[in-house]
Amino acid sequence: MAGRLAAVPELTTAGFTTPSPPLSVYRESIRSVAVSGGKITATVFSHSGNTEHSRSGDSGSGASGSYPSNNSGSGSSSGSVHAAAADYGAHELTKIARRMVSDGYTQRMVSAFEYGSGSDRALEAWFFELDVDWVLQLPDGDGSWRQFQIQDLVKRWIRAFITIVASIKEVAINVHEATAVAQFGKASIAKMFVFIDAITFASKEEKLRAVLDMYICVSSAEQMFSPEVQVKFMGLSKKIFMDIGGSLPREVKRLSKAIYSTVMEVRAFAEEDDSWAIEIPRGRGDIHRNTWLMVNCIKSMQDKARHHETEYLRGLIADSVRYLKDLLLRKSEQCSDQSLRYLFLLNNSYLVAMMVEPWSLMVESWSRDEWRPAPECLKYMNEYLHVSWGHVQSHIPKMAFMDGYLDGSRRRLHMLFCMLAPLQHRKNTASLAKFESAFHKTYEAQKFWKVPNPQLRDELRRTIIERVVSGYRCYLEKHPKLEKQVRGGSGSSSPDVFEEMLGELFEG
Repeated sequence: MAGRLAAVPELTTAGFTTPSPPLSVYRESIRSVAVSGGKITATVFSHSGNTEHSRSGDSGSGASGSYPSNNSGSGSSSGSVHAAAADYGAHELTKIARRMVSDGYTQRMVSAFEYGSGSDRALEAWFFELDVDWVLQLPDGDGSWRQFQIQDLVKRWIRAFITIVASIKEVAINVHEATAVAQFGKASIAKMFVFIDAITFASKEEKLRAVLDMYICVSSAEQMFSPEVQVKFMGLSKKIFMDIGGSLPREVKRLSKAIYSTVMEVRAFAEEDDSWAIEIPRGRGDIHRNTWLMVNCIKSMQDKARHHETEYLRGLIADSVRYLKDLLLRKSEQCSDQSLRYLFLLNNSYLVAMMVEPWSLMVESWSRDEWRPAPECLKYMNEYLHVSWGHVQSHIPKMAFMDGYLDGSRRRLHMLFCMLAPLQHRKNTASLAKFESAFHKTYEAQKFWKVPNPQLRDELRRTIIERVVSGYRCYLEKHPKLEKQVRGGSGSSSPDVFEEMLGELFEG
């Protein structure tokens, strides 16, 4: 491929006459740029050359290369107001693109594409230097590029795309051959987008991250060539911006469809997976792998939407969250054990709230350190407590819950009850025996169930202790004979022992 680059002639058409730089000098520079997802700076994709870049290309032709003025010869364009996407190394790549233009390299590629012996050879040389020569092999079915990780390929694609856009934009400022530049830019972009259809080999999560990154990158470029920016230019420069800008919306729409279809693939996979009925009991209430899959996909969309506000992504995120909640509710019906079903719903719903709806777990700012589950999580927690521990709690005589709330006539009734208490001793003893039996039975059944989140686990333990053990303790304190009987035995049914046992629940 390096030989192909060397074979590109040094043409003088349109005034593009500068010495050739060393082979692969740009390729290595482009490769060295780290691709990350931080917020972009105001100068990314914008032009910030000196006043020399603003001169008219050829007044005789009516062309004008004047860039939108901000009363500063070295300032960035008003196009920088569109800085809303992830960085992806765009600042450094824009510097490289400007160097390619100042060296005359990009102009020679344009000339070779327009006037050389073959446009394909020019694109091969151009894509080699951009480190994406493998993209041109995709239509031929050459699978050698599959040896690379999808993340690596996407990073290389993004670096190349940003460099292409920045180079074309830079050339557009000073060029005479607007048609050649526009055709070269459009051909380069069209070849790049073959990659979208080639990443089907990736896993669903990887594919979604890939098309999201590409979507944000291309959406940013679309904004840089938008009609609002085009009106700032005149003549041939404007024509280039219009031609390139006209092709990008189609690709953004194409990527939008790719995002949507990938999300639908993830949903279909989770929906059609027949392991729910087996995995929920086997996981003992733990978070299902399909929940993780969908949460990770939603989180990926949220991360991109945070830096690139689009109504499309926001709508898809909201719809995916609603779908996931409904999916969990429907799939949980396959679990015959209602206690385990609601624990499963609690765990999985809490993950959704924590990862994609963190605001639902927050309380007022003045009590930020307090913890309160989201309404949906609280609903499932109460359902679990009712189904699992309600019958245990019901064996505690109601008298246990009256302490502290009796006054007046009610207190007199309490005194009467105490007078009759000896007659109730045998009955109360039987009730406590049922309580202890129900407690041990429930504990043994759920001993190895799992609540993976430590905060939720502690909250659930605390709530069970408050609802069950506290009433039991209160009742024994009001009935010393029974308390002595409980503590005088093996001690395995004392409130302290029960509380200690509950402190070991949900570890899995």
